[in-house]
Amino acid sequence: MTSQANVLMNDPNSVQQPNEQVIDLRKLIKPVMQSKWRIIAFALLITALTTFVVFSLTPIFKSTATLLIEAEQARAIKIEEVYGINSGQQEYYLTQFEIIKSRSIAERVFNDLDLINHPSFEAKPSIVSQVKQWLDFLPLPQAEPESEAVKKQKLVDAFMADINVSPVRKTQLVYISYDSPDAVLAAQVANAIGDAYILSQLEAKMGMTNKANTWLGGRLEDLRLKLDASEQKLELFRTQNGLVDVEGVTALDAKELERLSDEITVARSNKTQAESFLAVVRKYGKTDISRLESLPEVTSHLSIQNVKKEVVLVERKVAELKQVYGPKHPKMIGANAELKTVQDNLRVQIGRLVQGIEDEAQSATQKLQALEAQFNQSKGSFQNLSSVDTDYRRLVREVATNRQLFESFLSRQKETEVTGDFDSPVARFTDRAVMSLEPVKPKKKLIVVLAFVASLGLGIVLVLVFDSMNDTIKSTADVEQLLAQRALGYIPKAAKKASFEQINFAFFDSEQRLHSESVRSIRTSLSLLAIGEPLSVIEVTSSFPNEGKTAVSMNIAFAYSAMEKVLIIDADMRKPNMGMRFGLPSFQHGLANYLTGTDALTQCIVKDVKPNVDLMPAGAVPLNPLELLSSPKFAELLAELKGQYSKIIIDTPPVHAVSDALVMSSHCDAVIAVVKTGHTRTEAIKLTLAKLTQARGKVFGVVLNQFNTDEARQYYGQYGYYQAYGHDAGSAEKPA
Repeated sequence: MTSQANVLMNDPNSVQQPNEQVIDLRKLIKPVMQSKWRIIAFALLITALTTFVVFSLTPIFKSTATLLIEAEQARAIKIEEVYGINSGQQEYYLTQFEIIKSRSIAERVFNDLDLINHPSFEAKPSIVSQVKQWLDFLPLPQAEPESEAVKKQKLVDAFMADINVSPVRKTQLVYISYDSPDAVLAAQVANAIGDAYILSQLEAKMGMTNKANTWLGGRLEDLRLKLDASEQKLELFRTQNGLVDVEGVTALDAKELERLSDEITVARSNKTQAESFLAVVRKYGKTDISRLESLPEVTSHLSIQNVKKEVVLVERKVAELKQVYGPKHPKMIGANAELKTVQDNLRVQIGRLVQGIEDEAQSATQKLQALEAQFNQSKGSFQNLSSVDTDYRRLVREVATNRQLFESFLSRQKETEVTGDFDSPVARFTDRAVMSLEPVKPKKKLIVVLAFVASLGLGIVLVLVFDSMNDTIKSTADVEQLLAQRALGYIPKAAKKASFEQINFAFFDSEQRLHSESVRSIRTSLSLLAIGEPLSVIEVTSSFPNEGKTAVSMNIAFAYSAMEKVLIIDADMRKPNMGMRFGLPSFQHGLANYLTGTDALTQCIVKDVKPNVDLMPAGAVPLNPLELLSSPKFAELLAELKGQYSKIIIDTPPVHAVSDALVMSSHCDAVIAVVKTGHTRTEAIKLTLAKLTQARGKVFGVVLNQFNTDEARQYYGQYGYYQAYGHDAGSAEKPA
């Protein structure tokens, strides 16, 4: 288990989240630190290339002219309607900015400055054309030559690409810039664009003015003829109808009709009153004076009221005399005679009143008829006069409209004539462009610095990407975390200039104490794992060839030889090399000879190849090594050797190459898998361990071979497991 795992197990308060992924910054920094010189070299190389390219680029100069767009152009008379623009709107400025950037302005400047013959616009041969020239001997299809118009169009496009028009926010100013390798040309073009814009706008205004004058002149003649015709028609109408003051005549007729209407209303009311009274008289009869006398129309009449007063007075007088005198008294006779006279007079007055009302009703009817006849006659005359007035007013309106249009067009024509000769620029320069003394691009220093920073970052990213894609085992922590196996230890990587002899027997080299201490640590790990169990036969194998399993087998044997008798068996009978490492001849008898029964055991073992270490080479290469190792004789050999040696180290072929190691694993007390650091992929090692487990091999753990201790010190620090105790780091051998 790693130190982090031990801390988690020892800390009861710590809670491990199984799905939580913790980012270890050291794992990110480690590959960067390991490849720091490569990253720096890559960054310096890219920076050098960038510097070469940047300093070979043509410097570009930029000149800027400032133009003020006039909001209200100076005019003798305002005739904005003729030009069709409204300079008070924001769209006006945006339109002017687009006109400045237009192709027409660019082409005008291009032609005025004769840029097609300028050195800056000389067509440079492209890479494609150069390649075609080099391959001229090949029968390649020839492209049709471009016409002059197409060439000029491309040059204008390139010219426009270097023009920059930038409005200044919330102002009427606009910056006109041009980029060019020629500083003088940059200033000339910036100023020429402003001049071309001003001139084009003046020409456009003059063109509109002339066009407006021409159009207005043609329309004026038509309007004048229409006005004359309408005035003649009005005068003829007046003459034909004898009109002097039509409005006064119609006013008098209207008043006369109003007066007649009022009189008709009064006459009709009088007639109605008389007819209603006559209707009552006819109902009661003219002779019934007593009933007529009670009618309100009769009693309200003044003459009747006077007579009735006399009757009342006489009746009162008779009543008074009746109380004093008898009926035959002369006074009574006189009073009664007077009463009768008064009553007769009342009857006569009522009769006259009724007759007068009848005469009045007849007179009212005749008057009403006369008034109605007069009203109808006046009404017909007024209707005829209204029709004439309507026609007259229509003619007057037509004359007024024609006169108004004629005067408006005449006024507009006079305005255009006045303003046609007045040149009012739509813009003016506030600052003209001057020749730039320093190029604006390329910014060489900035580009070089950015190239170095970017290439440095790219190098770091590439290292991290390659490291993330590298699923090899690079440390003992990877063994435990990725393979779920014990990390028995490591074998340090030898120096670059170390000989083959020094690599194989580094255990006995007093100057490589780190190597010997690492091997002893592996021996200690094996011994601790085998406490209480036999550990006589140890198999050493790997996933692929060239992972260093043979060297690991030799070093483990050397470590155990300090305490007990050790035998090394070279079981890789397909490609044996153990005997060669100990300086034995290739024909030395060994394991294959014994298993085939051609030689005795004593002839197949070489004594004391190193102190307390014997060796059984592979022997002659057999045709059927797997069958020999699977035979009972191999098991019997191991049983016999266990009685002679305390430790037997078996070097086997790679697991993924052949099945020899799987067959032998069941006869061994421990199996060690050797992994070349940073070389073998994780999935391959997992498959190796799975095969060994399936073959009933007791896998004790993994040994990392060719481990770079300097990189480990940078990652874990200058202490501990990756440095020999009491050994100065400065005196350690330089790793490869």
